Amino acid sequence: MSHPSQASRRLFLQQAAALGTLGAAAPMALNLAALGPAAAAGATDYKALVCVFLTGGNDAYNTVLATDTDSWNFYKAARKAGNDSISLLKDVAPDTSAVPATPAWLGGVRALQPTTTQGRSFALHPSLGQMQRLFNTDKRLAILSNVGTLDEPVDKATYVAGKAKLPDPLFSHNDQASQWLAMAREGASQGWGGRLADAFAADNNQSLFTAVSVAGNAVWLSGRTVRQYSINPFGAIKYGFSRDAAGIERIGGSVEAAAAIKRQATQPGVNHVLMKDLAAIHQASIQAEAQLAGALPDVEAAPYGPASLMDVQLLGSGKVRNGLAHQLRMVAGMIAAAPKLGLKRQVFFVTLPGFDTHSGQNNRHTELMMQLDHGLAYFDTVLQSLGVSNQVTTFTASDFGRTFTSNGDGTDHGWGSHQFVMGGAVKGGDIHGAFPVFTAKNTLNNDFPGSPDQLYNGVLLPKQSAVQMGATLGRWFGLSGTQLADVFPTLSRFGSADLGFMKA
Repeated sequence: MSHPSQASRRLFLQQAAALGTLGAAAPMALNLAALGPAAAAGATDYKALVCVFLTGGNDAYNTVLATDTDSWNFYKAARKAGNDSISLLKDVAPDTSAVPATPAWLGGVRALQPTTTQGRSFALHPSLGQMQRLFNTDKRLAILSNVGTLDEPVDKATYVAGKAKLPDPLFSHNDQASQWLAMAREGASQGWGGRLADAFAADNNQSLFTAVSVAGNAVWLSGRTVRQYSINPFGAIKYGFSRDAAGIERIGGSVEAAAAIKRQATQPGVNHVLMKDLAAIHQASIQAEAQLAGALPDVEAAPYGPASLMDVQLLGSGKVRNGLAHQLRMVAGMIAAAPKLGLKRQVFFVTLPGFDTHSGQNNRHTELMMQLDHGLAYFDTVLQSLGVSNQVTTFTASDFGRTFTSNGDGTDHGWGSHQFVMGGAVKGGDIHGAFPVFTAKNTLNNDFPGSPDQLYNGVLLPKQSAVQMGATLGRWFGLSGTQLADVFPTLSRFGSADLGFMKA
């Protein structure tokens, strides 16, 4: 085994800034020899990618809807079955006397005005009013139609014949989430967000703050050299210390105790390389928290706060804290701090959990849509205030879509889904990619024989790959074709490396 360069070893120590900040599946005994120096991409501007992961599998059918007559009739027939209809309505006002979250209470779906109509009409869930504005009026929101995890392009005939190469296992939460974030099954150690960031590690002065999660460990942020740094929605994760306005650290009110623990953690008495490395990691964690505390703006003040800006109205409960908005507030603060931290490129990860809607879908999905709508609109407003909307691109991803058919009061695991992309650099106000064809189920074999896009129970067969989506974002981020081919090894299998939803 060859010995690593000193630069690579230093980068490892800088990136591994505490147990909580190590990338997914990155053990302490990480092979330092594998950490080659990052390519210098020569970035002179600033750009950030923000992944909003909708954990559990978002129901795309009730998020973005085709409302032309044929599509709508097939949709209603598939979704009205069972004890609790999950078929949304159109062209009706909300009925406030109806049971909350029922289609009648919600009122009609919100019409979209895409630049390209595809000869059809489209709408959003009734709770996505601010996203409707971002799409129709502000043109800072786009929709990617029927995107999913694919190893190679697959048509329905090939799938039905059992001859398709698939991102197996389909319909598994953990594996399909990993396919989206790492383009590999569960257990992957690198994600494509971290791999994009690898190319700019040198431009960022090997900064620890290149890849930042506000939602715990996320494989999407782990690269070959870049390792994620975890913060919480309220700031840096402290090393057990409190720090007053003068920067004095205490534990339990004691300055002496804080100093003693720092000495113990950062000056091991054993002259062993692993102990030295562990001490260096502790030291890096302490220094990183202090550096970040000095660079972050006051996120309680405008334009990030007050905290009431992050409260959302949910069903019958008044306004409550929107965890997604709180995460995005911290992302905005980190973006504002980027010049002080010397950063040219950053990737961020946040989550909105709860999308596994096998039951109670009307209530659960409605509240999730309320949080997504509020969180994205809040983030867009803050980015506009900071003057960085053109430099930040936010996108959604989810384990998978869900079934067209209802299981009674919910939906089951699917495959393809629709995703949102938001930002000033996005070709907003349009649906990118052919919208799927809907039809009726054949009750004999549980298939949808009239649609090239729907499998059993109406599962969407993806027509655009998550690989292509990632490569399109990566090209905007600044990577060359060669670098993109390295990040996405299967990219050459698809007809286009650019889905066309980003401006030049």
